[in-house]
Amino acid sequence: MTTQEVRLCGLLLQEHYGEVVEKVGTHLLRNGALMLRAIAHETSTPLDLVKKSLCVLIQHGLCGFRSGRRGVEYHLNGERILRVLRYPRYIYTAKTLYGDAGELIVEEVLQRGHMTMSHAVRTVADRLTHNMEEGCSMDYSEVVSAFSRLVETHFLQRCPSIAEPSATPVDAVPPVPVAVPTLAENHPDRYTLPQISLKGRGKRRLSSEENEGDERAGKRARLDEDHSESSGDEGIYWQVNFDRFHQHFRDQAIVSAVAGKMDQTSSEIVRTMLRMSEVTTTPSAAYTQPLSANEIFRALPPSYSISRPVLEQYLSLLVDDPVRLLLLLDCGSDLHKALANLARATLESVVQERFGSRSARIFRLLLRKRHLEQKQVEDFAMIPAKEAKEMLYALLSANLVQLQEIPKTPDHAPSRTFYLYTVNPLPTARMLLQHCYKAVANLIERRLHETKENKRLLEKSQRIEAILASLQASGAEPAQLTEVEEMITAPERQQLEALRHHVNKLDSSENQVDETVFLLESYINSTMNTR
Repeated sequence: MTTQEVRLCGLLLQEHYGEVVEKVGTHLLRNGALMLRAIAHETSTPLDLVKKSLCVLIQHGLCGFRSGRRGVEYHLNGERILRVLRYPRYIYTAKTLYGDAGELIVEEVLQRGHMTMSHAVRTVADRLTHNMEEGCSMDYSEVVSAFSRLVETHFLQRCPSIAEPSATPVDAVPPVPVAVPTLAENHPDRYTLPQISLKGRGKRRLSSEENEGDERAGKRARLDEDHSESSGDEGIYWQVNFDRFHQHFRDQAIVSAVAGKMDQTSSEIVRTMLRMSEVTTTPSAAYTQPLSANEIFRALPPSYSISRPVLEQYLSLLVDDPVRLLLLLDCGSDLHKALANLARATLESVVQERFGSRSARIFRLLLRKRHLEQKQVEDFAMIPAKEAKEMLYALLSANLVQLQEIPKTPDHAPSRTFYLYTVNPLPTARMLLQHCYKAVANLIERRLHETKENKRLLEKSQRIEAILASLQASGAEPAQLTEVEEMITAPERQQLEALRHHVNKLDSSENQVDETVFLLESYINSTMNTR
């Protein structure tokens, strides 16, 4: 991993799992696979803390292990750590698609790493009951339905089971000292729901007299039930399928691009095509499954009253689109081509923001024409020679444009050499991706600094909010509440408002940069998979 990626991974580990986990994880990222005692010795960390840190990392799928020559070696998955930055987007997507129950299910699974279905259903039902009106109870069947839909659409999947350890040959040199469990690579039942037995709860309102007593009794009963009764899914754990979420994000980006370039009807046709093949197509596939016009016509939402001739006209427009945002072939939609065009649009916007509209015009010209001399750039872009030369050199110094020399003779004489300017999208996207990692790391560091500088004020505000909540629950008089609220002075309130405003801006900036990171990562991975 690069320096910027290791730095960002360290900040994410520190923020979500603590300093000890960050210390162990960063060391593994920089040094590769290591044994347990080597990690403890090289990081000067007690062995018990290293074990606990590795347990946390393994629990969340951030760390793996394998059998080495001298014992068990642990290695970290840097790409998986970077997905922690995208957790809020995963949760918001689940809320948009499956409501509050889906949001809380995904949130609980992300927070715990993996969970059984019965445990997730009970936890989410209790949280929803707590957020509902007083006296109401959430039925388990609603949460089970949301969980089932998440599994059916592959947003949740089973954790791979432990494969049987292979027997070590007698004459193996050196012998493996410890039998290391391995995870099964192929688990065909990853989207099969188990049969669980949960004691259902209906939505009912309790009377004011029996509310408190019944609530305490219900809590005791639920605790006894969790420990005594078996739900039928012991040992079957579920985790979030990040590839499926990324596939959804990619489809949404393609649909938004089609809507911006054409119209809403075209984007709905493309959305229908992608939705029909979202489960049957692997996230890394370059093409979707082939679809006929009849299948697309039958799958369109009823609210879009599109006739068959009109649909064929829209499909013809999508095929003949000169930008080739979505290419329709006999083998399906060309997803790689769509990602390439989205990535190029991102590169063009970056050039325009940093160097202006004229430089962006030159950049787009080089993307389309591939190789041009300086005189050709001046003529095609209709920019004076002096300004075009300055802009080309500025783009060249920023590594956004490359200069290729083609000599006429073996002596490479400047007078007998062609100097062609070109843009290589893949290395440019990788460079911009590293800049994005650096920007996100800077934003996180700034947010942590702001929080640390105002730590005492934040703790005071939290204490006062807790006191107010307890007073309101006990039915205190308004004068008492006002007296507690006045414990925070007017300047402190202004400072708190300014801090919240700055932190919110930093959080939104992280999410915006992450959208660019996702597009660039998807384009780079798609390019590498198609080679």
